[in-house]
Amino acid sequence: MGTAGEGLKLDGLVSRVLIGRSPKRTLIRMAIWVVAIVLISKYIILPIRVEGISMLPTYRQNQVAFVNCLAYKFTPPKRGDVVAIRLAGRHVMYCKRIIALPGETIAFHEGRVLINGQVLEEPYLKQPCNWERAPEIVGPDEYYVVGDNRTMDFEQHTQGRAEVNRIVGKLFL
Repeated sequence: MGTAGEGLKLDGLVSRVLIGRSPKRTLIRMAIWVVAIVLISKYIILPIRVEGISMLPTYRQNQVAFVNCLAYKFTPPKRGDVVAIRLAGRHVMYCKRIIALPGETIAFHEGRVLINGQVLEEPYLKQPCNWERAPEIVGPDEYYVVGDNRTMDFEQHTQGRAEVNRIVGKLFL
């Protein structure tokens, strides 16, 4: 059994570890950390919840994913990137994969994606589809996006052109 003096030493050690030698500095550090965490979560890494089945099997319904909001500040989006697309504010977004870039011609034939007449290899697709869609040209400031779950009918699947200014960022896989 320890003495009262040992208990005081232990309390002093615990408070020094938690608060440090200077409570004022510790409070300043804590405030800086809180501000940094709020800024990071609001402007750099945005958490979203995936709703719906259009991105199966890559993302499950109700899965929490994180969007890197700085991903496209210095480089443009690339084919194959999974992106968050802003619809209304920062709380309503689509989560889709980019399959065609600005200026490209996209078509669907026998369930395969054709980019400028060439079949696009899509290793992330796990189920075949039967989509048919005539060729169309993607605009100069647009990307063509679609979900990974293409077992649904084409008309039931939310897909299409996304303006570059509506792309919030790239999802972490």
